[in-house]
Amino acid sequence: MQPLASLSPSLSDPKLGFFTVSLSLVSLTTATMEEELIIEDEEREILASMSSVPPHRKAHSYSQQLCFTSATHKRNALRKHSLDEERYPKNMESYYDLPSPDHLFPSSDELVSQNTSLDVHQRVSALPEFVGNGGGSGIFKVPTRAPVHLGRPPCLELRPHPLRETQVGKFLRTMACTETQLWAGQESGVRVWNMGEAYEAGCGRGGRVRRGDEDAAPFQESVNTSPTTCLTVDEGNGLLWSGHKDGKIRSWKMDQPPPPDDAPFKEGLSWQAHRGPVLSLVMTSYGDLWSGFEGGVIKVWPWEAIEKSLSLTPEERHMAALLVERSYIDLRGQVTVNGVCNISSADVKCLLSDRTRAKVWCAGPLSFSLWDARTRELLKVFNIDGQVETRVDMSSVQDQSPEDEMKVKFVSLSKKEKPQSFLQRSRNAIMGAADAVRRVATKGAFGEDTKRTEAVTVTVDGTIWTGCSNGLLVQWDGNGNRLQDFHYHPYGVQCFSTYGARIWVGYLSGMVQVLDLEGNLIAGWIAHSGPVLQLTVGGAYMFSLATHGGIRGWNIMSPGTVDSILRTELASKEVSYTRREHIKIWTGTWNVGQGRASHDSLISWLGSTASDVGIVAIGLQEVEMGAGFLAMSAAKETVGLEGSSIGQWWLDTIGKTLDEGSTFERVGSRQLAGLLIAIWVRKPLRTHVGDIDAGAVPCGFGRAIGNKGAVGLRMRVYDRIMCFVNCHFAAHLEAVNRRNADFDHVFRTMAFSRSSNLLNAAAAGVSSAVQMLRGANVPGISPEEGKPELSEADMVVFLGDFNYRLHGISYDEARDFVSQRCFDWLREKDQLRAEMKAGKVFQGMREALIRFPPTYKFERHQAGLGGYDSGEKKRIPAWCDRILYRDNRSASASDCSLACPVVTSIIQYEACMDVTDSDHKPVRCKFSVEIAHADRSVRRQEFGKIIRSNEKVRSLFAELRYVPETTVSTNNIVLQNRDTAILRITNKCGKDDAVFEIICEGQSTVKEDGNASDHHPRGSFGFPRWLEVTNIACRCCSALIDCVDPFVSPYLIVLTILGSSSGTIPKVSSYSRPIVFTTTTKHPLRHDDNVTRNPKNRTLRNPKNRT
Repeated sequence: MQPLASLSPSLSDPKLGFFTVSLSLVSLTTATMEEELIIEDEEREILASMSSVPPHRKAHSYSQQLCFTSATHKRNALRKHSLDEERYPKNMESYYDLPSPDHLFPSSDELVSQNTSLDVHQRVSALPEFVGNGGGSGIFKVPTRAPVHLGRPPCLELRPHPLRETQVGKFLRTMACTETQLWAGQESGVRVWNMGEAYEAGCGRGGRVRRGDEDAAPFQESVNTSPTTCLTVDEGNGLLWSGHKDGKIRSWKMDQPPPPDDAPFKEGLSWQAHRGPVLSLVMTSYGDLWSGFEGGVIKVWPWEAIEKSLSLTPEERHMAALLVERSYIDLRGQVTVNGVCNISSADVKCLLSDRTRAKVWCAGPLSFSLWDARTRELLKVFNIDGQVETRVDMSSVQDQSPEDEMKVKFVSLSKKEKPQSFLQRSRNAIMGAADAVRRVATKGAFGEDTKRTEAVTVTVDGTIWTGCSNGLLVQWDGNGNRLQDFHYHPYGVQCFSTYGARIWVGYLSGMVQVLDLEGNLIAGWIAHSGPVLQLTVGGAYMFSLATHGGIRGWNIMSPGTVDSILRTELASKEVSYTRREHIKIWTGTWNVGQGRASHDSLISWLGSTASDVGIVAIGLQEVEMGAGFLAMSAAKETVGLEGSSIGQWWLDTIGKTLDEGSTFERVGSRQLAGLLIAIWVRKPLRTHVGDIDAGAVPCGFGRAIGNKGAVGLRMRVYDRIMCFVNCHFAAHLEAVNRRNADFDHVFRTMAFSRSSNLLNAAAAGVSSAVQMLRGANVPGISPEEGKPELSEADMVVFLGDFNYRLHGISYDEARDFVSQRCFDWLREKDQLRAEMKAGKVFQGMREALIRFPPTYKFERHQAGLGGYDSGEKKRIPAWCDRILYRDNRSASASDCSLACPVVTSIIQYEACMDVTDSDHKPVRCKFSVEIAHADRSVRRQEFGKIIRSNEKVRSLFAELRYVPETTVSTNNIVLQNRDTAILRITNKCGKDDAVFEIICEGQSTVKEDGNASDHHPRGSFGFPRWLEVTNIACRCCSALIDCVDPFVSPYLIVLTILGSSSGTIPKVSSYSRPIVFTTTTKHPLRHDDNVTRNPKNRTLRNPKNRT
């Protein structure tokens, strides 16, 4: 017989996988080895004589043998079935019968990484596994995986999802886009991608790859600045304006060549705009820059001052900053009279420029203010329900006082009550205290109106759309009148963007939806695994930014025919971008019974894990118990605190045993009352492990207290999601249904979020709104609505004290079967196996064949199998402590691929019977895991090749460049003082709508000699303040151009009409048509080089392609 130790080879390469532990720690003397050989021979005879009926049980009870004399003990030792043996044999392989083929599935074949060469002698055979029924449907169904995601359109991964831990100080928080560049604001400045390099391989900045950006398309970064909070684009002057946490506004030159040696580029004009962070920026239709701050403060920075500052030399930068700083107009101050202000003092959430009507919307959480962009006058103040407010009521909604919240509701004392037991009184006290703390703690987070505004946008038809924190979408007209609302998703709206006749909505859940102008839902899909922070359009893509920093580009025609072509072509190239890794995971569970382990016990359990394992996951139960501790734990949970001194002792002690700091790194832990889970990762593997989240579900005392329940950790390993859940279910033999219900409750409601006990807390990278949503004990909803988060993991491992017992067997019978190593008959009495076979619990999960004695219940510090409980209760031995798992396999045997990315087998499953520090024995399990993942940089290159070379895709894009034929009533407009002119635009195509926008490309003054000076655009192609244009961006109709102020000198303005289609599928091209606008108060009309004298020539200037 081959010893067990030889089945656990030591792999020298730490990248091969997770750590394993060997039981063969005690050297055996020659006499001991001979004794084991005797046992082996006898056990072979027993296995050979096994029949279909249980073995005959001896007439006497082995529980009585514990009191025999030493002579009797010696005689029983020769029989080799005594429970009194001091050491559990290490070579147990020959003691176990073969499993029934009806209940066991073959394990996966030996897994060998394509990237790792293993010696033949190092390969370890997989153990046979038992698979529970019921895993093929509902929430227990294996998640669907494919080379190209089937639930969403194929996308351009400009910046693939980086691990959160790599983004400390570099998290992306906002985004803006032009036709040639995409800009992103981060915690240390800004970065920019050029669209021409969007499909290139990832090489980082200047070819220097930084962790987290290995697969991102080439980009450039700015010098370090304060965290960027908002961005806005000024295409007229080729500038990007950014607002920052330090209160500064900075400008950055767009489309400039990279600095030499790929050095970080520097800012242009900057000034101190406010003492607090700049929350929002927008450029109006008149070129002014508006900024919003805390406390409802709105400042206007006139374009005249900005233009003058931009014209100064770099040596005069300080003077330029002062010039702009002193030019601001405080709008809040203008509408404040005698200390009473007509607008809300809440923080400015969003600023929106309505170019159709030359207005600016200022959105707070619960109210709006509407301003005239030209005169900067306040037009209207109204709340989220559309009701006009004449003044702001500064008082908040009256809630119950904290004293009332703390009152415990008792039943009327006039009613005669039955006396309560001590357990009932303790339960009521604990739950009352926890509930009171919970309500007070959550009052500030959830007491606000759930309809608070989170995002606002304007569409091509001139309507305004706002999104609320409860997922409500509200449509308004341009004057602030509420039209209608829609509700398609229960999660909060985070952002909007529009293109043509489509509205794109990003949600807190990672969902993106596409609507038409009437509010009808066209499509929706999960765009990211985290909240969508920003949507912006450019280069024929709608780019979405997730809270983890990933950026994806969605074709603006999605969903459509192009998506099907891209999906098929990308799937056919799967081999080119598929990569495989092989790792090993060591997991262990132990109910420590409120005790502390000795050093020798930890060495026995964990000592050899450092040999060939990459990840260690450990779950402990009953770390600390007691009514007082449970009440305190429940109270701490309500305010986001966790952990205890004893729990920290276990973490430190286990970490020391694993050589934490040199060999391993602890990546996360979570404690709920007496439950504790922690994960350590080998350092060479650490760069591929991240996004650590934690979850906890109490199951005790009415699902409120953590004496029973579960704690879990979720992490990303080679871009695959793995979850480890440590459970402690209801006790007692007859509580099978309660245990089943505990598992179902945990599986359905486990919600993961950033734990206060996880390392690198500074890298949280999740907004407070996300923490509020996912931190509470609410059902865990995955991005796919209605499915628990555990359902969407690629691999789930459940470990812990499940408390399932042996049924239909007496204490004496169980001990007899254990003494004779008849584990096959004991397994038939196992409650967990029976419930799994019936599909009532752990549906579809797998467990290796149990080949070790029951791990419960033992007398402390009594070695050997004779340590089973012999007290008054005589609890029947049981396999309470178990480890089960589920991977991506939907069939018994599947090859590892992008369609089945995680394939696992068990190569070790055993208990440490020599550990006596608790009434439970620790159990360990080693997994061999093969992981398939995509090289996202290579896949992006393949995506670009398809876009550029596929003839079908090219032809579809060519068809979409069609623009409806339109006519313009005139190409020349001449106005006297305060004159008005009407410009009519007619669409001759009856199939598609045409959308237009009028911009001012520049204003020139006609000189005394009759020539016009050079014209320069105002900010964002804004109009001069003396000119008013109504319907400057709308569907084809008419625009009213009005000279509203008298002027001294005649002017020449080039007004350009930008047109595009907005049919069912928005077109990707546009056209430009200049209109010459002049005033003739003092001088006759003179044409400059940009104007032709032929009125029939409609191409007065070189048309611009604004695709």
